[in-house]
Amino acid sequence: MRSHVMSTSDIRAFWTALVEERPRTSAVLRLMLLTAQRGGEVLGMRWADVDFSEGWWTIPEERSKNGLSHRVPLSPSALALLENQRLLSSESPWIFPNASSLGPLAGIQKAVQRVRRRAGIELRGHDLRRTASNMASMGVPRLVIARILNHVETGVTAVYDRHSYDREKREALDAWGRRLEEIVRVKEEAETPR
Repeated sequence: MRSHVMSTSDIRAFWTALVEERPRTSAVLRLMLLTAQRGGEVLGMRWADVDFSEGWWTIPEERSKNGLSHRVPLSPSALALLENQRLLSSESPWIFPNASSLGPLAGIQKAVQRVRRRAGIELRGHDLRRTASNMASMGVPRLVIARILNHVETGVTAVYDRHSYDREKREALDAWGRRLEEIVRVKEEAETPR
């Protein structure tokens, strides 16, 4: 199966198919879609890494794929999802704890396969990071998307550009969160009897 960018109809089908998943698994996959972050980084989220008052999630360097600490702005939708998780797993230091061990959930590959079958779409877990393509179509600059994805920029400019891009990342992820709500709401409104 090749990777692909999720279309609006794919996103709707995906979101709807998540209803049949366990709440914790569904929340992981939704948060991946909302933030465009790696599955392993979302699975390893700790309460200590999230600043609810300011709306930031900091991925520590030791858990980041590129070894660099990464600040992820949390849209209102992402914050609401995390607040709901707090009710489910407040005793654990992990936002998505594994019920059978002291650590976080270990993997979501089987859940992605189930969701893919139910939704009738081609999908791999990593395709959720392609949310970035949806942001690009909304006019978010490529450099901001690279910062959201925590990609390392190379070249001379990267050496001198020390701007955090926090404001730009927040604007982009907030806009994406609103767009995602619109996409999902259209599906929910279409299914609501009148």
